[in-house]
Amino acid sequence: MAKRDFYDVLGVNRDASDDDIKKAYRKLAMKYHPDRNPDNPRAEEHFKEVKEAYEILSDEDKRAAYDQYGHAGVDPQAGMGAGGASSFSDAFGGIFDEIFGGRRGGRSNVYRGADLRYNLEITLEQAAFGTETKIRIPTMDVCDACHGSGAKAGTQPKNCPTCQGSGQVRLQQGFFSIQQTCPKCHGTGRFIADPCTTCHGAGRVKQHKTLAVKIPAGVDEGDRIRLSGEGEHGVNGGPPGDLYVQVHLKPHAVFQREQNDLHCEMPISFATAALGGEIDIPTLDGVAKIRVPAETQSGKVFRLRGKGIKGVRSQAHGDLLCHVVVETPVHLTERQKELLREFEESSRENAAQHNPRAKSWMDRVREFFAAT
Repeated sequence: MAKRDFYDVLGVNRDASDDDIKKAYRKLAMKYHPDRNPDNPRAEEHFKEVKEAYEILSDEDKRAAYDQYGHAGVDPQAGMGAGGASSFSDAFGGIFDEIFGGRRGGRSNVYRGADLRYNLEITLEQAAFGTETKIRIPTMDVCDACHGSGAKAGTQPKNCPTCQGSGQVRLQQGFFSIQQTCPKCHGTGRFIADPCTTCHGAGRVKQHKTLAVKIPAGVDEGDRIRLSGEGEHGVNGGPPGDLYVQVHLKPHAVFQREQNDLHCEMPISFATAALGGEIDIPTLDGVAKIRVPAETQSGKVFRLRGKGIKGVRSQAHGDLLCHVVVETPVHLTERQKELLREFEESSRENAAQHNPRAKSWMDRVREFFAAT
């Protein structure tokens, strides 16, 4: 299975600082450490993956190589095949060449560009109705000065003198002849005597580009939007990678999202809860009215059908659930306090009728103490 992008493993953008990378590593290392997950066999795999990603991205030279060439730039066996393991024909090709007198062609040394990830924060309204926004991302692009050759203007790369341009060298071990990546050119087959002063021989330079991203209506936290071919340019003419825009929702002042449903708290006065009334409720597409029945208790939930969000793959809208919170009045005047005391006195005359929940609770308390 192909390795995941190291930036994706740590959950950071490609322009993340060293401190951001270190913080992300510490958080994930604590989460997946085998000692903290004795019953989770996959935790150790995640821990190793996080550790490998941090070892590469925390080293300036290794990170630069990874940014330019992807996994191939930091895998010593990358030139021996995808995934770092040589194929049967690579390992024993030298034997058959010697037996049959043939010569196998050099490897293409063409690598697909690395995938990029961008974390995009949007509002709940943008997620509900969709939007289009522009993002600016760092990327490795073809060097304009040398047109990707890596050689200074007026010069050209030459064949590597060690592997003669094949990108591979053969090691004789007794009867066997084994091919390995050339240590001189790292599998490129090229030798640049006079490197380009702009890209220093890499053939690519770090740049920024601005892209328009269309966010479909109904996206949720963690959804990814794939922009094909908008990743890094490939190496030696290889195809570009993809860009994955990962959606994160900003906290909302009124609503909390749960899949396609929305939740909100609805504070009402003591008088409205006792006597009933009509109140206005905000929704994503306007104001709705709710009739609050008399004797409404705190915690009651009113459901407004179809006032939630229609998910990307949903056929219908979710609901809006309003949670009633009876608000205790504050900063009372002396007259208001006097009225409340009068009300309290009048309520005591028939407490069981006016406060049934309190009576039921007190009955349970008495039963509890009686039993003990």
